[in-house]
Amino acid sequence: MYKFLQKLGKSLMLPVAALPICGILMGLGYALAPAVMGVPDAPTSGAGYVIGFLLIKAGGALIDNMAWLFAIGVGIGMSDDHDGTSALAALVSWLMIINLLSTGVVTTIMPSIAGDAVRTLAFDKIQNVFIAIIAGLIGATCYNKFKSTQLPDFLAFFSGKHFVAIVTGLVSILASVVLLFIWPVIFGGLVALGNAIVGMGGIGAGIYAFLNRLLIPTGLHHALNNVFWFDTIGLGDLGAYWAGKTSADVSWDVGMYMAGFFPCMMFGIPGAALAMVHTAKNKKTAIGLVFSAALCAFICGVTEPFEFGFMFLAFPLYVVYALLYGIFTVIVYYVGFRGGFCFSGGATDLLFSASLPAARNTWMIIPLGIAAFAVFYVVFRFAITKWDLKTPGREDEDEEAAEMNIQLANNDFTAMAAAVLAGVGGKGNVAGVDYCATRLRFEIKDYTAVDEKAIKAAGAPGVVRPGKNACQVVIGPKVQFVYDELKKLL
Repeated sequence: MYKFLQKLGKSLMLPVAALPICGILMGLGYALAPAVMGVPDAPTSGAGYVIGFLLIKAGGALIDNMAWLFAIGVGIGMSDDHDGTSALAALVSWLMIINLLSTGVVTTIMPSIAGDAVRTLAFDKIQNVFIAIIAGLIGATCYNKFKSTQLPDFLAFFSGKHFVAIVTGLVSILASVVLLFIWPVIFGGLVALGNAIVGMGGIGAGIYAFLNRLLIPTGLHHALNNVFWFDTIGLGDLGAYWAGKTSADVSWDVGMYMAGFFPCMMFGIPGAALAMVHTAKNKKTAIGLVFSAALCAFICGVTEPFEFGFMFLAFPLYVVYALLYGIFTVIVYYVGFRGGFCFSGGATDLLFSASLPAARNTWMIIPLGIAAFAVFYVVFRFAITKWDLKTPGREDEDEEAAEMNIQLANNDFTAMAAAVLAGVGGKGNVAGVDYCATRLRFEIKDYTAVDEKAIKAAGAPGVVRPGKNACQVVIGPKVQFVYDELKKLL
């Protein structure tokens, strides 16, 4: 399971790398065009507004469609050889699932759902990262299992990689049937949980903040958000805040379910990022990912680039991270700091929300922020070193990464291809061949015909025998050139 989660975590790095610039663009855009997030009396015309509006839309192009990126990223990252066909299969699965489980489709199949507000809301929120990861895993699994499928001659066109999309579609239909019954139950359970903690004051706000962060990997935080931020049960903290209401107008302390996010996102995440850099083995990798993600979180509260960068690689640390949100939300409630956001808990939202009637003691963001920075830094640094967690830059160098440093004795790729082919038993023993980042991957007919000594004598650094009908020859980063020559010989 750990290796699976580690591989999944690495698969998420590709889409995560695209998010920081989008968050920064949106933060700058909201600063130039605050009217877009509903700031009263903000200008809705002029060069600043136009530029800000365009920046928001440019950043939102990926932020708003983040689930698509994760479906494709997981699809290609979890495949055996990172072939683009697996990404296409993941996209097929994603489109199939979100269309079959869209509100319009499910209410047609099961009209009773239309009369249930919670179940309807569940399917309204079906386009989330959790479903995207499922789609990516379906696409990658179908690719790994069926990429070499041989069909009868009259169906030969659909053999091999062409068959992957077909079987992916069928599996996705079955997955949709399962999710049709499971998804609304899980979503409804979280809504019920939200209802149960509403009357618990500051402690309830802390529990909500903890669960909000903890559920980010699944997308189920939307269920709780609809209870606390929007008017699902008559609460609607976010809507009341931006409507200019105060605690005298409603039954709760306006802003209590949002204020705790500001010190954590603006200052806590940069503190945690610094701890990751200080404990990293490869500091360049860590700096490249976490500092840009921390800047995103500070400016506009886009936290996913930071969170998805370590949640699967070091999930115990992610639980601690979520717990810190809960603790700071309780503290913020009792010290009397109140702020609200339209987009998220970054500096941009705090700046423009500070003038609204429900805002209180916004100056306290400085001492609270300093405390959050220090606590997140100390806790993250202690946990990372104590538990030897694989945060960005601390991952053990895997075999593939080590093999990327291999230098061949010479660049006579034709001679090496010929020698490797002879070593695996010749053309007649090869049922199929492909390659990944560093290895030639053979499907062989006779296991005993492979001569490992001859292959290594030809200059190949290593031979891996994962199964009776499989043989992998380690070449290094120049594997494509040897593969090209090998294909000519075959």
